[in-house]
Amino acid sequence: MDMSKGTYGFRFAEDKELSLCVLYAAGSDSITTPTYRWDGLERTDGPLLLFQYTLSGEGVFESGSRTHRVTAGQAFLAEIPGPHRYYYDPEASEPWEFLFLLFRPALILPHWRKFLREAGEVPRLPADSAPVRLLKLIVADAAAGRISDPLIASSSIYQFMTELARMQVTSMQDKDNWSDNVRRAAEYIEQHYAQMISIDQLSEHVALSKYHLIRRFSASTGLTPGAYLTRVRTEKAMELLRGTGLSIEAIAGQIGYSSGSYFIKAFRGLTGLTPGEFRSGGESLTYRRLFFD
Repeated sequence: MDMSKGTYGFRFAEDKELSLCVLYAAGSDSITTPTYRWDGLERTDGPLLLFQYTLSGEGVFESGSRTHRVTAGQAFLAEIPGPHRYYYDPEASEPWEFLFLLFRPALILPHWRKFLREAGEVPRLPADSAPVRLLKLIVADAAAGRISDPLIASSSIYQFMTELARMQVTSMQDKDNWSDNVRRAAEYIEQHYAQMISIDQLSEHVALSKYHLIRRFSASTGLTPGAYLTRVRTEKAMELLRGTGLSIEAIAGQIGYSSGSYFIKAFRGLTGLTPGEFRSGGESLTYRRLFFD
């Protein structure tokens, strides 16, 4: 996408009736001079959140005692004011080209902090990923004058932060990103869900200690092995509840629960419905299937 270089600022009047995300600035730039240098403790325009994505070349991002060389395909996340600096390396052999967004933390700081915890302050994002495509569109819209009111600006920022969070969740759910140990543990659960699977049995199967199994499994899937087992059993239960006339007790036995009461408690904890309510459509909606993260 060819975009003219520049920074586009937004200073829309505050709407007293609506809580909106506030876009402060968006833009693209190509830096070739060491005079480009920002210090997060010297800026007076905060509080702001900065997302800056490198298209080509590289820059330097210092955060606390850590120094990162930010290359093509990497972004950095900075909170302003804050103990960070970013600048162009005068010894670099090519321009530092990047896109950026600046926005107020109101409404979206929890999304930002969660992504920061999980992805780090210098994450790598594929050029064709949804957040980067959206970033390019926002900058292009800014350049074309299409971000013409605070509602459009708010929608753009909220969608961008949602896509960031969604990309991280999708990455965690993508088995291609899981280690062999985690993948083998998940496959064992999926194949033996009808049995009583202990964490000792599972850790022995994948040759990891219980501590390392739980830590690695949770980091990769977002769930503990026990929660993953409950998820698999619940999905199997929904198929049986809708597709067969088996009793609750019989279904409980088929999916690995020792009693119907335990099955009901686990099913309700994940879906908000009892198995009977799910089967009969006891609520206002009759679900064929429920989707959960």
